[in-house]
Amino acid sequence: MSFKTRAAGGGIGTGDSSSRSNLSQKWTLFLCLGSFCFGLFFTDRMWTMPEAKEIIRPSAPVKGQKLNLVSSDCTTKTVTERWDPTDSVGDVPSTQHAIQTLDKTISNLEMELAAARAAQESILNGSPLSENLKSSELTGRRKYFMVIGINTAFSSRKRRDSVRATWMPQGEKRRRLEEEKGIIIRFVIGHSATSGGILDRAIEAEDKKHQDFMRLDHVEGYLELSAKTKIYFATAVATWDADFYVKVDDDVHVNIATLGNTLIRHRSKPRVYIGCMKSGPVLAQKGVRYHEPEYWKFGDPGNKYFRHATGQIYAISKDLATYISINQHVLHRYANEDVSLGAWFIGLDVDHIDDRRLCCGTPPDCEWKAQAGNVCVASFDWSCSGICKSVDKIREVHHRCGEGENVLWNSTFLKPQHQLLNSI
Repeated sequence: MSFKTRAAGGGIGTGDSSSRSNLSQKWTLFLCLGSFCFGLFFTDRMWTMPEAKEIIRPSAPVKGQKLNLVSSDCTTKTVTERWDPTDSVGDVPSTQHAIQTLDKTISNLEMELAAARAAQESILNGSPLSENLKSSELTGRRKYFMVIGINTAFSSRKRRDSVRATWMPQGEKRRRLEEEKGIIIRFVIGHSATSGGILDRAIEAEDKKHQDFMRLDHVEGYLELSAKTKIYFATAVATWDADFYVKVDDDVHVNIATLGNTLIRHRSKPRVYIGCMKSGPVLAQKGVRYHEPEYWKFGDPGNKYFRHATGQIYAISKDLATYISINQHVLHRYANEDVSLGAWFIGLDVDHIDDRRLCCGTPPDCEWKAQAGNVCVASFDWSCSGICKSVDKIREVHHRCGEGENVLWNSTFLKPQHQLLNSI
C-alpha cells in the first residue's frame, strides 16, 4: 500500500516539474532570439560606414584647389587634391634659381666665416694683417661687381700706356666706373728683388700720375707667375668685396661691358670658374717653352693637363677667390699659372664655364663676330699668347672690335639694393 501510494505521488510530482521545464525552455529560446535580433540591429547601426553621397571634383585639377566631401552622417571634410606633376613644369626654372641662390649664399657665408677664422688665427699667432685688409675693415665693405687685375711687369710701360689709351677708362671716367658700375680696374705688380730700387721708384712715379696700380707683397719674376696670381686674388678679395675677380694680361684687348654682361649671367651660381677651357700637352722636355718640371705627376709621357682656363684672361667668383686667400699657404704651384689655378679647383665642386668669346682672335676674326652681333669679350693672337706687337696693334683692335663707349655707360651691373647701400 505504501508502495502504491508513493508511486502515485511520484507520478504527480513528475508531471508538474515537466510543465515548468517546458515553459522555461520556451522563454529561454525567445530571449535568445530577441537578444540576437537586437544585437544585429545595434551592430548594424553602430558600424555601417556612411556613403559619400556627393563628391565635387573639378574637371581639370588646379594647383591648390580642394575637394569637399559631403555626407549625411558626417560633417563636411576638406581634402587637398594632388595636382598633375606636369602642371608644375613652369615652376622648375624659378625653383632651380632659388636653389642656386641659396647655395651661393651658403657658400659665401662659409667662405666669409673661414676668412674670419683665418684672420683671427693670424691675430692670435701674432701675424699682422695686411694693410689692404685693415683698410677694408676700417672703411666698411662697399659692394662691387667685379675687379679686373691687369697683370703687368716693370718693362711693360708702353703696354700699359696702350691699354690706358684704348679700353681702360682714365681719370674721372674710371672713378665713375667704380662708383656707378661697381667695376675696379688696376694694373697688378709686385716689387723688384731690390726693394726700393729704381724699378720700384719708376712704378711709384707712374702710380702717382695715374693712380691705377695694385701693388702686391711679391717679388716679380716670370717663373713666379703662379705665386703672383695667388697673391693677387688673396689681396683683391681682402680689399674689395666683389662678385667676380678677373685676371687679364696687359697685351689683351677687353670689352668691359661685354665682359660684365657675360659674368652677370652666372652671378647666382656658387663657385664659378669662367674662361676658354683647354687641355694642352704636358711638356716634359727641358728647354722648351711651358716646360713642366713636375710632368711625372700627370701620368705617362704624352698625357694632357686637366681642363683649365687659358691664362690670357679668366674670371672666378668671390667664394673661389676667398678659398684661394684662406688656403694660399698650402696650394701647390706648378710652373704655369693657368695650370696652377686649374689644379687648385680640380678637387672642388666648381662650375667650369667654357666661353669662347673670351679668346677671340684679332681682326678680322673679332671684327666679323662683332658685325654678326656676337661681340667678343677679349681678343688676342694665340701664336703670341697675346696681341702680337700689342703696343702698335691694340689701337687697331680697339677700333675694329671695340664695343663702343656708350655700351658700357648704358649697362647696369650692380644689384639695386647694392646701389642703394653704396649711395648711403
